[in-house]
Amino acid sequence: MIILRKGDFKPMGLREDSLKSDGNSAPNPKSRLKAARAVPAASRIRKKNGSKNFKQIFVLSFDALKERKARSALTILMVVVGGGLMIAINGMSAGQSAFVTKQLNFLAPNIMFVSSGQHGFRGPEGPPTIIFNSEVVNRIKSLPYVQQVIPEYQGQLQLNAMGNVENAQVMGMDPTKLVVIAPSLQLVPGSSIQANNPAGILVGDSVANPPGLTTPFVTVGQTVKATYSYADPTTGKLLTASRSFVVTAILAPTGNNQIDKAVVINEATANSLFHKSGKYDSMAVAAISGDYVDAVQQEITSIYGSNNIGVITPKAILQTRERFQSGNSAFILDIAFISLLVGAVGIITTLYTSVNERVKEIGTMKAIGAKNSFILSLFMSEALLIGLIGSTLAIVMGVNLAYILSGFSPGGGGPGGGGGASSHISPIFIPHDILNVWILSALLSLAAGIFPAWKASRLSPLEALRR
Repeated sequence: MIILRKGDFKPMGLREDSLKSDGNSAPNPKSRLKAARAVPAASRIRKKNGSKNFKQIFVLSFDALKERKARSALTILMVVVGGGLMIAINGMSAGQSAFVTKQLNFLAPNIMFVSSGQHGFRGPEGPPTIIFNSEVVNRIKSLPYVQQVIPEYQGQLQLNAMGNVENAQVMGMDPTKLVVIAPSLQLVPGSSIQANNPAGILVGDSVANPPGLTTPFVTVGQTVKATYSYADPTTGKLLTASRSFVVTAILAPTGNNQIDKAVVINEATANSLFHKSGKYDSMAVAAISGDYVDAVQQEITSIYGSNNIGVITPKAILQTRERFQSGNSAFILDIAFISLLVGAVGIITTLYTSVNERVKEIGTMKAIGAKNSFILSLFMSEALLIGLIGSTLAIVMGVNLAYILSGFSPGGGGPGGGGGASSHISPIFIPHDILNVWILSALLSLAAGIFPAWKASRLSPLEALRR
């Protein structure tokens, strides 16, 4: 408590009776107490020939915020939400970029996925215009810079293992060629690739260990019943059949969504099961090296036409995914910035209301000699304190929010896209980005306090004391 004695301070340019009540209203003890807290600071300002006592100003500003706890807390919360969202999105975007770079290391850079007809986001657009058969495979294999061609049949199986059911995509191909598509391919202990075993099946990691389950769906050596559908070659009707397979291998996570969420059977078995009659659904083309991918892609499209055949590289898929993520992150960052602006509006409202509530206090400070610059600094420091507290708490909130949201981030999709067990994206926080958000939050808060502080500094002491 600060005790004032009579005669310690004299008004500057005002009669003593101007501080008294005009008779129409009773003196407000609370207003006088608030003014009393500012008196020592005003006195020191005079004693130091106008030099500002910044420490005292901040103490007074902090006391003012404490007196209005609920309003100050809500205003700080607005800054925390805006800044926290910006930090969380920056961290997740940096994590996404690192994830994409990691995925490029998982995928073979010399591989192209070739399909018949045009493909959009929802799959094939219209019927195939080119029939992939052994003749097409041999022709592409003879092109310059082509190392090998891996044809593939595609389908879907419903697997039943001891009463548990899982749906999985089927890759009907030479299983020994999987390492060409995914150079990091590894098998769990006890697995073996049996290329000529018609009853053998290789199971991807996401199928063998479905997300959310504590026990594996299948193990090596287990027999599973596969139910599948195919079109009758004569009538065209859709028929259903089933067949048993033995799990000869379980694949470790490859980072390739196409493999991790699929099962692999050999080429001849897939042709028989789905009655493909030697018509492949797609093929993987391996160039001699990644440097020749563009040349091979141009050769294939020049022979078959860019409208009749689709050639996709893993690098192109990941770049598309990265652009999509960047655009999405930019959109959310805009929303976060708007939230921060809303926080700035909240600061203006809080301080403007505070000025109106503290008119007598401001008038008293001016009457005892406080200059306009002191009043301006007092309210600006309140805005700055709100910004500093809010932006600091925003860092804590943003980091925790990014880790929470990253737990729900989905894996990639599409041919060669990243996924499976390795699709978890961990946020990465760059100190420079965090510092930028912290400075931006503090500056916006400071800017929001300019108008209320200016209004407070321009109040006339005579008019203020008569209210």
